[in-house]
Order: sequence, then C-alpha cells, then structure tokens
Amino acid sequence: MTEMVKKKIESSKESIINDWLPITSSRNAKWYYSAFHNVTAMVGAGVLGLPYAMSQLGWGVGVTVMVLAWVITLYTLWQMVQMHEMVPGKRFDRYHELGQEAFGEKLGLWIVVPQQLLVEVGVNIVYMVTGGKSLQKIYETGCPSCHPLKTSYFILMFGCVHFFLSFCPNFNSITLISFLAAVMSLSYSTIGWGASVHKGISPEVDYSPRASTSTGRVFGSLSALGDIAFAFAGHNVVLEIQATMPSTPENPSKKPMWKGVIIAYIVVAMCYFPVAFVGYRVFGNSVEDNILISLQKPAWLIIMANAFVVVHVIGSYQVFAMGVFDMIESYLVKERNFNPTKTLRVIVRTGYVALTMFLAISFPFFGGLLGFFGGFAFAPTTYFVSQSSRAILARATEPNIDMPFSPLLQLPCIIWLIIYKPKRFGLSWFTNWICIILGVLLMILAPIGALRQIILQAKGYKFFS
Repeated sequence: MTEMVKKKIESSKESIINDWLPITSSRNAKWYYSAFHNVTAMVGAGVLGLPYAMSQLGWGVGVTVMVLAWVITLYTLWQMVQMHEMVPGKRFDRYHELGQEAFGEKLGLWIVVPQQLLVEVGVNIVYMVTGGKSLQKIYETGCPSCHPLKTSYFILMFGCVHFFLSFCPNFNSITLISFLAAVMSLSYSTIGWGASVHKGISPEVDYSPRASTSTGRVFGSLSALGDIAFAFAGHNVVLEIQATMPSTPENPSKKPMWKGVIIAYIVVAMCYFPVAFVGYRVFGNSVEDNILISLQKPAWLIIMANAFVVVHVIGSYQVFAMGVFDMIESYLVKERNFNPTKTLRVIVRTGYVALTMFLAISFPFFGGLLGFFGGFAFAPTTYFVSQSSRAILARATEPNIDMPFSPLLQLPCIIWLIIYKPKRFGLSWFTNWICIILGVLLMILAPIGALRQIILQAKGYKFFS
C-alpha cells in the first residue's frame, strides 16, 4: 500500500512539473503552429547572404548544393517527426530524449545536449547581434546626418525586448510572435529578390569565379558550403515543437506536424531559391554578402527590409531560447529539486537573456566565430549522426546493439539506423548513408573555409564596438 502511495505521489509530482515546463505544459497546438515555428526556426537573415554563397560556387555547383540541402534537410526532418512517437505509449519530447533512447541514458545526454546548446545559444547570440545591427542600419539610413552610435547600444535596445517576451511560458504562447516572424521572413526575402528584378541585370554582370586565385576559390567554396548549411539548420527544436501537439493512437502528432513541416518547407523554398538565384543572376560575382547592401537604394526600402529582419529575429530568438529555457528549468526542478515557481522562471530567463545580450555586445563579430564552431554542431544535428568508429556504425543495423562509449557526433540518420535497423543495402539504408557521408564532409570542410575567413577578417574584429 505504501509503495502505491509513493508511486502516486511521484506520478503527481512529475505531472505538476511537466505542466510547468515550457515544452510539455501545453499540448493543444494546431498543425499551422508547426508551420509558423518551423519557418521561424529555419529561415534567418542568412538568406540575404545566399547570393554571395552562389557567387563563390557558381551556377552548376551552387544550384546543386542548394537543392540538395533542401531535400536532405526535409528528409531528416521527416525522420525526426516519425521518431517522436516510435515507441508505443511514449513521446520523445526533447532531442536529448531521442538520443538517450538510441545511445543510452548518460551517453545520449552527452552526445546531444552540448551540440544542441552550442547551436541554440550560439544562434541566440547571433540574433542579438543581427537585431542590433539591423536597428543600427535603420538609424543610419533614416538619419544619415545624425550622430553615429555604437552597435552595442542597438544590441542593448534589441535585447531589452526579450526581457519581456521571455516570460511567455511555452511554445504555444509565442505562436503569434512566431507567425509575425514567419511573415516577416517571407517579406524581406521578397524585397531582396523583388528589388533585384526591378533593378535589372547590368550589362557588365560577370559570373566568373569570385576569387582570382585557385586557393581563394577553394576556400571561398568551402565557406559558401558552410553558409548554405547554416541557412538550412533548424532541426534543433523540431521535437520540442512537435511535443506541443495533441496525440492519440488514432491521431498521432506526426500527422499534423508533418502537414505543418510541408507548408514550412514550401515557404523556405519561396524565400531561399528566388533570393539566391535572382540575386546572383542580377549582380553576378559583385554581389555583397548581404544583398540589401548591393541594392543600396531607395532608402525607404532598405529601412523596411531591416525592420522586417528585426521582427523576424525577435521571433527566432524566442523559438530557439524556449528549448534552452526548458533544459535549464528541467535540470533545476528535476535534478536540483527547485520548486517550479514564477520566481525561478524569472531568474532563469532574465539571466539567460542578460547573458546572451552581454556576449553579443562583447563579441559583435560572434557570427564569424559561429561559422567555425557551428560547423561541428549544425551539420551533426541536422544532416547526419556520424560516429568515429566504422565498426560501431556497421553494427547499427544488427539486433541487440550495445553502443560502447566513443566520441560520437549525433544526427538523425544514424539514430534512424540504430533504432529502425533498415535492411542492409536497401533504399533506406543507402539514403541514410549518403546523408551521413555528405554530412561528415560538410562537418570537415565548412569549418576550414570559416577558419580562413576568421584569419582574414580578424584585424577588423573589435570588442564592444
């Protein structure tokens, strides 16, 4: 009798905690919530740099890489959606829970959490910088004769917004913010390619390689691969988004989630491909790393586009931050036995926003560094799950696999191989291995290009600029 009482108390306590945590507190999301959140997580201001990446790769390679990135990330996103409820009666509400199912309780945490935190916290810092610089661009364009202000002040202005928005308790509570962000991403993307079409192709446009030396072309291509990979990286919060949806055996959450994902990827295609191809078509190898800079005029259009970017990165920050909030709050209430109170939430979230804002102000060139470090995390968590030992990989399709401790980098494809064990040399087996190989190459090559960019631009890096 005592055991039953203890179990009931523990179950009740766990239920109270789950009702408080941001990922599991609300499970009444609609399919279109998934579309909003996925567009907001996927599309970033980096879309405006895709024409520049195309100028590094050229038409043939550039178009191929863009299409492959879209297809592969859609496939791996489908895998994530399917694996959310692959065990009957159980939902993997968080990325690390899926990792624990594949690799074990402790190892799964160590494989997933560091990479996921690097991506989510890193993106939040970059969005702080992006939001601040967009506000600065609005200020400078709208009032060219005004006294110039440091970027730090604009980052501070942008960050202050999140001190209020971070108190939204869960994903469903930021749906309106996410919707506005998704609309803004489509809007500034349309401005990017629409204004380019209006400008027209200049007679002297040149599509020859951007760099004049072979070394420059090689490193430029590697950097461009990283830029495109970064643009398509949005898988880190997929399971957390799906966790907000209701699910029954008759109507599992994967149905509305996948419907939302398809809509989101159509929007992604509408944002990415026109900007990348039209921008490169119009400006050729002279395109700037932000197509709005290439457009230059009219001023009102540049102001409007940057305003759209600001609204979008506000929503994107919240989507990525929600996963971090859940990790921190889960750890404190489950492992450290803190009471799930509003006070704890205020302290955690205010502290996190303050930290990312401080780091953004301190390192306004953080985006350049993220291109290097992010290559090790964006590719694994989005494109593949690589393992350093071929023998371990070969065992992924064998029954009763016992995963030994080894330096692993996790991605959806290897988790799929480990858990579903598709027929060796079958279509699913080959497809996943192709994604793994491409992902490993990306993880190795992209940081090389980013490292060279850091070396070349290091002289221009200024702290607290």
